Amino acid sequence: MLLAAGLGMRLRPITEALPKPLVPVAGVPLIERVMANARAEGANRFAANAHYRADQVLAHFGGLLKTNREDLLLGTGGGVKAALPLLHSDPFFVMNTDAFWTPGADRPLERMIGRYEDDDIVLLCAQPRRASGFGRSHDFCLDPHGTITRDYGAPIIYAGVALLGKNLFAGTPDGPFSLSLLFDRALEEERLKGVVLDADWFHVGDAAGLAAAEAALA
Repeated sequence: MLLAAGLGMRLRPITEALPKPLVPVAGVPLIERVMANARAEGANRFAANAHYRADQVLAHFGGLLKTNREDLLLGTGGGVKAALPLLHSDPFFVMNTDAFWTPGADRPLERMIGRYEDDDIVLLCAQPRRASGFGRSHDFCLDPHGTITRDYGAPIIYAGVALLGKNLFAGTPDGPFSLSLLFDRALEEERLKGVVLDADWFHVGDAAGLAAAEAALA
């Protein structure tokens, strides 16, 4: 599940005419870089949500990508929930379309599947020293057993990929909400697990992040 509905406000003026997932990084659209990371590990079925300049997202793929078009922006959690009928796998990956890692440098999705157990959420975690375009010091910590905590263990950044099951959306709002609702619940129940990415990670959230990613890839 590719999250492709955001407004991309921090990437203006580029996103005034182009949806954020189609912003090129060293000549390759962001969403294509994210899909390439997944395809490198055998993924061949994708779905996405779209809202801002949705026609451009649909035209880019020519109908080859299953897309749920949101009339109202539903947020990360609401967007995934609305697209659940398009998803055949359970559990499934949710991938932000503004973050990717060095092509071919690691195969973290395979490790995430190996770490998953029913009712868990497994997050891909970037090491702060290998992260580009990220403003905070870290998001969470990862303890020696691979469980994500708020303040115990090694500092890590959520790298924009989550593995979770459809059942976790039961009882969630029908309108807009964030995936953080599910992450926080799993964190409190010690069901939020982490897998560390062994590669450089690029977050393209603003112009500085875009410039840093292009410089590194060059």
